[in-house]
Amino acid sequence: MSRRVLPLLLLLAGCVSMPPEPRLQSVVRPTQAEQTPFSLFGRVIVRHHEERSSSSVRWVHRIGTDEVLLLGPLGQTVARIHRNPEGAVLDTASEHHAGKDVDVLTQQMLGWRLPLSGLRYWVLALPAPSGTFEVRRDGNGQVDWLSQDGWVIRYTRYAAPLPDSLPLRITLQRDGLEIQLLIDEWEI
Repeated sequence: MSRRVLPLLLLLAGCVSMPPEPRLQSVVRPTQAEQTPFSLFGRVIVRHHEERSSSSVRWVHRIGTDEVLLLGPLGQTVARIHRNPEGAVLDTASEHHAGKDVDVLTQQMLGWRLPLSGLRYWVLALPAPSGTFEVRRDGNGQVDWLSQDGWVIRYTRYAAPLPDSLPLRITLQRDGLEIQLLIDEWEI
């Protein structure tokens, strides 16, 4: 082969390669989400069958604890959800409720299930360490779809086009319930 043809073939071979297809992964990988404190501020939109509600949300996650504030239009706290190893508490302006699990407590008190046990991982675009899951990544290496514990989680916007960027728009769906989380501010 002549010296002129080889560089041309190498150049053409580089042009022909296709971007990688989104891929599914179903192998559990270790995560550091439980040890990664974070806080976020944004909005949450909940659609449950025919009902729709929205509020601002402030979520502070620390090792072993979570505090989620659902805020009204003027910034007043509508509901406070607190989780620690002993259980969960949901407070409103006039009521105080305690239980073992945030998911069950929010279902009983708000009429929809907040999957906080998995969400503390999913909000970081990571699968929860327990249970099987499927993940699809886009061409940038970012998670665009995750399925775990009966939930389908879609990631539609990230802070930057890098594989380790934080998500800004997340939609969770399960059994007629859709929760959209629109994150305006992250602190890690």
